[in-house]
Amino acid sequence: MPVISMFYGLIIRMFFFDARQHHIPHIHAEYGEMNAVFGIEDGEILAGELPR
Repeated sequence: MPVISMFYGLIIRMFFFDARQHHIPHIHAEYGEMNAVFGIEDGEILAGELPR
């Protein structure tokens, strides 16, 4: 899984063939042991959670 960006302990990843669960363009964000999936167009959280 390719890493797009890493800053302040936050890792942003994008999967090319990841359309089974989330049917819109999205990114995966990891911070420590927490994970979240965000829609690219509107920034809405599709799954998981991250601290503010």
